[in-house]
Amino acid sequence: MSSRTRSGSVVQDPRDKTYRFFWCEDGKRKSKGLGRFSSETKAWAAAKPYRDKLESPPATATHTVTVGQLVEQYRTEKMPKRASTRRGYETLLRKHILPRWQDAEITKLQARVVELWVHSLKLAPKSKVHVRGLLHVLWDYAMWRGDVPTQRNPMELVQIRNGSRRLSKPRTMTIEEFHRLSGILTEPYRTMAIVAVCLGLRWSEMIGLKWQDIDWLNGELRLQRAVVKQIEDEVKTVHSGKPLALDTRVLDLLKQHKQSSIFTDPEDWVFASPEKHGKLPRSYTSFWEKLGRACHDAGIVHVSPHSFRHSYRAWLDELGTPVTVQQRAMRHGDIRVTMNYGDAVGDGLREASAKVAAKAIPQ
Repeated sequence: MSSRTRSGSVVQDPRDKTYRFFWCEDGKRKSKGLGRFSSETKAWAAAKPYRDKLESPPATATHTVTVGQLVEQYRTEKMPKRASTRRGYETLLRKHILPRWQDAEITKLQARVVELWVHSLKLAPKSKVHVRGLLHVLWDYAMWRGDVPTQRNPMELVQIRNGSRRLSKPRTMTIEEFHRLSGILTEPYRTMAIVAVCLGLRWSEMIGLKWQDIDWLNGELRLQRAVVKQIEDEVKTVHSGKPLALDTRVLDLLKQHKQSSIFTDPEDWVFASPEKHGKLPRSYTSFWEKLGRACHDAGIVHVSPHSFRHSYRAWLDELGTPVTVQQRAMRHGDIRVTMNYGDAVGDGLREASAKVAAKAIPQ
């Protein structure tokens, strides 16, 4: 008598009543004597070690991909297309991650060892968070490729002390300081400063403006692109492209600037560089230098182009603007509710923009 499964069979020899276990391996039939048993069930129990071996394939040697190899593949398949993001990733890889982990297998990057290493870096807490974030991305990529089993990303366990704390408080101007500064700035830098502070624009968004982005009739502005280091790219987040309300005072200022500009076609940059024959917008360096001199002459602490965005938010708050409207006006990407209400410019946002413009552009 015999009993058969996919893992082999147990057969009793009718002549001596002994049981044998039969199986196939590499196309050949093999057997193993089990002995005499009072029942077939006991014979099957005796064959269990052999069946388990058949059902569990032998472990094969595996080679986990190194961080260096993973980075090369990531650059090809998953590296972000946005130029500024890609440049930031490459900087972290080149200066910090690859010099330390180039030849290490990705599985060696576990929470404790990475946390100790990150804490040893002479970087600001926010930069350390970026390093951890990129390692998190690489681990996710390794799981996506199948280089490691899908599991909890160990970088989630890495903690960065004071990771959300700024080393220096962002510079926020008072209304009076801004009036002194704008009174000294020459054109077109004065217009650039006023537009930036009235709309809370990022520098990349402001110099990325083209005349075609302005809806003169409806008083709206749509941000279609961003320019970082003179490279045109998409805006930072999906929320950044939502329309902005333009107060009549801001519209008048832009009209005056257009009348004095030699680059006025719809495809021209609003703040085109004469040195580049209008093919590129004005550079960050030129605006920074003008700001530095103007701040010195105005007797105020130096401000950066990003200070206008911080000042915009502070003035909104000072004017009693509801927090939800402030969040929409700032177009922050981490807003979960109010930023998803749609693209229409609400009355509250238009009123808030008009209040800031009234403060920034005295009659």
